[in-house]
Formats: sequence, C-alpha cells, structure tokens
Amino acid sequence: MAVISNIWWMLVLIGIMILIHELGHYWAARWFDVHVEAFSFGFGPRLFGYRRGETDFRVSLIPFGGYVKMVGEQVGEDGGEDPRGFLAKPRWQRMIIAFAGPAMNIILAVGLLAGLYMNRYPKVVGSEGAPTIGFVEKDSPAAKAGVQELDVITAIDGIQNPSWEQVTLAVVGAANREMAMLLTRNGKEVTAAITPEIDDITNVGHAGWYDRHEIQVGAISAGMGAEKAGVKSGDVLVAFDGIPLRSTAKLHSLLKEGAGKPVQLTYSRDTKQTTVTVEPKLTELDHKNKRYLLGVQLTPRVVFVALPFGEAMRESVIQNQRSAGVILQLLRGMVERRMSPKSLEGPIGIARLSSEAAREGFATFIGLMAAVSLNLAVFNLLPIPILDGGTILMLGIEMVMRRDLSLQLKENIFKVGFVFLMTVVAFVLYNDISKLLPT
Repeated sequence: MAVISNIWWMLVLIGIMILIHELGHYWAARWFDVHVEAFSFGFGPRLFGYRRGETDFRVSLIPFGGYVKMVGEQVGEDGGEDPRGFLAKPRWQRMIIAFAGPAMNIILAVGLLAGLYMNRYPKVVGSEGAPTIGFVEKDSPAAKAGVQELDVITAIDGIQNPSWEQVTLAVVGAANREMAMLLTRNGKEVTAAITPEIDDITNVGHAGWYDRHEIQVGAISAGMGAEKAGVKSGDVLVAFDGIPLRSTAKLHSLLKEGAGKPVQLTYSRDTKQTTVTVEPKLTELDHKNKRYLLGVQLTPRVVFVALPFGEAMRESVIQNQRSAGVILQLLRGMVERRMSPKSLEGPIGIARLSSEAAREGFATFIGLMAAVSLNLAVFNLLPIPILDGGTILMLGIEMVMRRDLSLQLKENIFKVGFVFLMTVVAFVLYNDISKLLPT
C-alpha cells in the first residue's frame, strides 16, 4: 500500500506541474496564433483524449512529462512553410513561447506559497531579529572557524544583515568553499571564515551550527523518563543540568555526553519554571544504533500567523528568490565537483517525499508542490539544448547574429543535448535506486 500511495501522490504532484508548464507554452502559442496540433500529458502512445478545434488534447502512456506539438516546430518537418508554424514566427515570439512554460511554474510557486502564508506563516519563537548561534557542534566547520554560542552573524559570503534562512541557504550551496563572515560577539565585531563540509546524509553543505530558538515538547512517549517526571506536551525546555538550552541540537549533544546519567531538566509551563530529575533510557533506533532518550519529541517553538495578501506575496517572492539561488549554487557546486550529485532526487525520491508530505497535511504538501514547481522552472531554464533554456539561448544567439544557425549545427547541438539529458536521467534513476538498497 505504501508503494501505491507514493505513486499516487507523485502523479498528483507531477501532474499539476506538467499541466501548468505545458499550459504556459500552449497559451503563449495561441496568443501568437501558432497552430498547435497536440497538447499531451505524458509521452508515448496516445491513451485517450478529445479534440477541440485544431488541437488534440490527449493523455499518453508515460506520465513523466508532457509536450505541446506545434506545426513546423522542428526544422525540416512538414508544415515548415506554414505561416502559422512555429518557425515562421519572429524569434522574439518563439522566445516568449519557450519561456512561458517555466514562467508558469514560477508563478505557481509564488502563488502557492503566498496562499499558504495567508493562512499559516511560521515564526520560530526565540529566533527573531539577527541570526544568533544557539549551538556549535564539536570539531565542526563552525567550531574550527571559532564561532561561539550567542554570536550574531551580521554578514556572510557578501550578504549583509542576513536572516537565519539566508545563512542556511548560503551554507547549503557552499560545500568545500570558504566563506567570509562578520560576527558580533559581546558587542564587538569579529571576522571569521568558514568552509562548510558535505553532510553525509543530505549531501549538501553543513556548518555544524544551529540557530537560537525556544525548545518545545511535542509528543510524549509512554513509560519513558520524561513522562514519569511529569513533563507534558507544550512545555518549553529551559535548562539541562543547569546549562541554558538555546537549541534542540544542544540538548541532543548534552544527552549523548551524559551517557545515561539522570539529568536535571528545567521546563517552563504557564510562565512557571520547574526542575525535575529525568532518567534517560537506552533505546534501539534501528538494528544498528542505540541512543539514550528522554521520551519526548522536541521541536523549535513555532507560532503560526496569517499574513495579509501584500505581505504574503512579498514573503513568497523573497523565499522563491532565495530558493532559486540555492538551486543554482548546488548545481554550480556539482559542476565544480565540490558537491555530490547524490543530493538530486528522481521520480522515486519525489514519490517518497510526496507521500510523506501528504501524510503530514495539506500545508506541507502545498509547500512541497511550490518547491518542486520552482525546481522544474530553474531546471528547464538551464542553457541545455532540447530544454526551454537551450531554445532561448539559441534564439538569442540568432538574434545577435541576425541569421539562423545552420541546420546541421542545430541538429548536432540537439543530439548532444539529448545524450547529456538522458545521461542525467539515467544517473538520477540509479541514484534513486541505490538509496533503497541496504548499505
């Protein structure tokens, strides 16, 4: 049933992405009076559909993609002399038609996040204002750079007065690349440089620092130490053996160092602080790992607010701009061989993420849909032949040259692009499958 659920939610997610993308191409083509022969959801043989006017709207066998078939779209095919054919239109019109697909995915991503923020915009309590360090892992890149708890990041990698989210996004795309930083410590400015490492699990940049935030108790495990000590869901953890807690990661680190010794846990409930003794329990996480646990689910304390339309749109645009920048940084890191391409997710990974998001709730699924839509837009705008970005680049070159490239050159370029794209697809599929195999 899990496999069926994964496939179903992936088809819902990808289906909407494809439909929106191809509608962009279709609407732009119709706007410029291009004869559209077919609008297909999927590739391969036609399964079913209907004809409206001169266009055959169809569903095809392979659901991982789609296309809009325009008369005279390919050089040398029938209809190349048709005044309503794609190649008969001015280059600037063809460029707009090519860009319209990714543009629709960008619009969808912005619209989805804006709608989400108008209902529930998350704010982490305790992390307001300038990004402040709540915990630094031992021997991490941050520790080696001399970063300390309560340091305030005032600049990183050329970004002045960043938000914590901007700091995180900068680190994610900067694996094995040194970044300059400016910190404020006890009212004084401190310069530093950090080189994020590749995280073994996520395969993206990792600094080993965590933001300052309040720690809230979620679910309580029956029969475990926290429940026996009277800790309840909703409590805010304040201290561990008298040590102030400013990050969930710090509590996990202190618990590991304690090696099962009883701890004095201080929590706040209804503005009143209480200290109790909690005995950690050695718990088997899987067949290989055991860890001492208190029996509580811990999360940063988050409150949700509803943003007005204008502010929601602004936050959505900012978030999508940052995310697009991270995607490009990740791609750059892969090209420069600083980062592993294993962080790429293929259809199997997307299916798993889609199903998990659907189980977590409507808001999580919408957030994932926005992220996938933006990824699809950025990928399609890459200057790779047979992608929209490649088409736009070639049209731009022809506009500068004021003449068409030779047919032979275009064919060779598209062949190279096709082989490259198929190689990427094969690698992503292999990467997806390898993640399912036992290590």
